[in-house]
Amino acid sequence: MRKPQRLGVLVGVVLLALSAAGAPAAARRPGQGCADLAATTAALHELTATHRLAGAAIEAYGPSCGRWSDASGRADLRTGRPMRVDERIRIGSSTKTFTATVVLQLVAEGRLLLDAPIETHLPGLVRGDGHDGRRITVRDLLWHTSGLPDHVDALDWDWVDRWRYRHYSSAELVAMALAQPAPGAGWHYSTTNYVLAGLIVERVTGRDIGVEITRRIIRPLGLRDTYWPGDSLRIRGPHPRGYALAGAEQRRDVTEFNMSYGGAGGALVSTLADQNRFFAALLGGRLLDSVRLAEMTQTVPADPDRLWPAARYGLGIISTPLADCGGTRYWGHGGTTPGFRTLGGVTADGRRAQLVVNDEPASYESWQALSETLHTALCEAR
Repeated sequence: MRKPQRLGVLVGVVLLALSAAGAPAAARRPGQGCADLAATTAALHELTATHRLAGAAIEAYGPSCGRWSDASGRADLRTGRPMRVDERIRIGSSTKTFTATVVLQLVAEGRLLLDAPIETHLPGLVRGDGHDGRRITVRDLLWHTSGLPDHVDALDWDWVDRWRYRHYSSAELVAMALAQPAPGAGWHYSTTNYVLAGLIVERVTGRDIGVEITRRIIRPLGLRDTYWPGDSLRIRGPHPRGYALAGAEQRRDVTEFNMSYGGAGGALVSTLADQNRFFAALLGGRLLDSVRLAEMTQTVPADPDRLWPAARYGLGIISTPLADCGGTRYWGHGGTTPGFRTLGGVTADGRRAQLVVNDEPASYESWQALSETLHTALCEAR
């Protein structure tokens, strides 16, 4: 999920739990055999010092390194409370990976077919203006190759207070999307694809996508700080405030938000630690069998204007080259929601990192610095 920005779009990319008492904002002591992640620390603090983002936090892990974390800046600009690494955040489009995982589990159970038309489960819902659910498959939804517009583009981001407290039904979001101009041929990132995938899960199981994500992923993995918020405006438990731009040098607090507008494509609340555990478990084969994981990681080229150069999209997961250290690729997702930007990735050799800022980058250079910070962490956490 994403929201329109003055400087273009960044959707997000694609770490283990901290102690119940909470970790300090300063870097945790690395595991034996791992040097301090000095370059990552410098890059993290540059986000708040040079790029003037309110707060930033990162958690990284390396097989010989252990867990390491750091935070910079402020969780609350009004009180001056420091940013922490262990608090809950909105993870936006990383929710798509959870939804795709549930869909693939249903495929493994023989209850869904990836190449079946969505009309099979949602008769008559996707029709008109050149859109036809009889010609769109479940795989197309997860791949973003359906050709459907994105309902997020229809929301009035200049007057967000007019709608950010209200509930949107999935059917309403689909109707909003279908009223938008068709995006044209080729790959097109659309949160509406995952709203539809969530509806298919509901039709197949008889349960809401949030319930299925909870019973199939959150509980089995023990993700104690991850939850489906429903219509709740607030983030439960300790969390940073989330800020959006309100002028060149001003920010407004947009922490309270009804995330039904993102639904199965962007609603979840989590932590860096829980996200780390989820992606490690997913890529490690704990949630999907080898056949389904191979299907998930079969990718198509993504539009660099909607993601970033060289990114490829799988079934709810993104593959990106890590050119700075050995040319490997990392897998993950991430999100852009009002007040929060998350980036994260997992490599084949077990490195992983998750980054969050509680602010809206004001320049292309700021967006680029987020990606560079993640790349630096994945390269250092060996």
